[in-house]
Amino acid sequence: MRRRLAPAGQPPPTTADSAALLKPDRESGGTARAVSRRGLLGAGVGAASLGAAFAGGMGLGRSNTTSGTEAPPVPLQYPFYGEHQAGISTPAQDRLHFAAFDVTTSSKAELGALLKNWTSAAARLTQGLPAGVVGPTSGDYDAPPDDTGEAIGLPPAGLTLTFGFGPSLFEADRFGLESRRPASLQQLPHFPGDLLDPRRSGGDLCVQACSDDPQIAMHAVRNLARIGFGTVSLRWTQFGFGRTSSTASGQVTPRNLFGLKDGTANIKSDEPTYLNDHVWVKRTPDPAKAWLVGGSYLVARRINMNIETWDRQSLREQERVTGRSKAEGAPMSGGTEFSEPDFNLTGRSGEPLIADDSHVRLAHPDQNSGIRMLRRGYNFVDGNDPLGRLDAGLFFITFVTDPVTHFIPMQARLSQHDGLHKYLQHTASAVFAVPPGVAEGEFVGQALFA
Repeated sequence: MRRRLAPAGQPPPTTADSAALLKPDRESGGTARAVSRRGLLGAGVGAASLGAAFAGGMGLGRSNTTSGTEAPPVPLQYPFYGEHQAGISTPAQDRLHFAAFDVTTSSKAELGALLKNWTSAAARLTQGLPAGVVGPTSGDYDAPPDDTGEAIGLPPAGLTLTFGFGPSLFEADRFGLESRRPASLQQLPHFPGDLLDPRRSGGDLCVQACSDDPQIAMHAVRNLARIGFGTVSLRWTQFGFGRTSSTASGQVTPRNLFGLKDGTANIKSDEPTYLNDHVWVKRTPDPAKAWLVGGSYLVARRINMNIETWDRQSLREQERVTGRSKAEGAPMSGGTEFSEPDFNLTGRSGEPLIADDSHVRLAHPDQNSGIRMLRRGYNFVDGNDPLGRLDAGLFFITFVTDPVTHFIPMQARLSQHDGLHKYLQHTASAVFAVPPGVAEGEFVGQALFA
């Protein structure tokens, strides 16, 4: 077989190079500093824009060379290996490509092999390397490349890949996993007002790809789908832009497509007590379910926003159903964005300043037995419907320690009483068990298959 050679000055990474680049930076607190050969060659405009976006809070330092010129910033990247999967408490990136897959094989061995291959590819992709060892422009000239190539020259842009297992994977007569299915891993109930599209709901496996570059996120999902050909098929996907929540204290609270600040009271990565109490799955006396300890549950809901109806409402109505000011995101009881709402404060008419059916009141931990959720939602626009209205809204993602205690009761309450709900339509729904992090030499979900 004739082999193509890499361009001059760009040899493919050696095994030793790859191993070094894939090791997590244990001293940095999570942000890896290793830079791939391809990442350095492709720093250019992409890396420069990352430096502008993340200098001052995201750990992108700059240093001067001996000539006094400014060196390019180190591309932002997160280690794939660790105690928890990245993409949960990691500072939320700006872009999302979410994908749900159906497993098409009936072989447990083939499913395990897929997860091994996905783990290997994910560890490489998050460090700015090609999905395969050979790369997109080398190897057997008469065979398909082991990377699709659209990320050549691009830095990883903070790529994280998070994997989950759906309830349907544990059905009897599939892979012998029914006894290992946690009791809380059940399809979500049908909530009042749901108009779910089954083609955009559920799934055996999921991948959440987050990055500050949409092409990097798309490239990751595309290559995982390519690797899974013959073992899995894409069930549904969702692109998202403009994160609608903050998961790090240094991040500014973003706005959703209603123009509202979203996720003010979200759990942050530097709040370990909240993470332990509300996000990570706790220890269990049942050894068959121990594979999920230290992991989490991912709930995804595609929420269409009735943009045109909302845009015709008065500012008074918009703030009333929200319970916060549109300008600052402060509670209607007064203060600043991060002031605690005072639900007992009333106006001159005797009515509560924060309406009884406002979103803030109904979703607040004080009204829900102290329950909190870690949100990682994104805006989406998927064209328009036949009537010329925007097919747009919020792709809601939350990570919780147990959907039965932390999501279902709150969503049931909101769907029945939330004044904001009349401007929303839930059109897709899914829940996945997210295994804990992966150690080097292991693969995602390995304890489940042990």
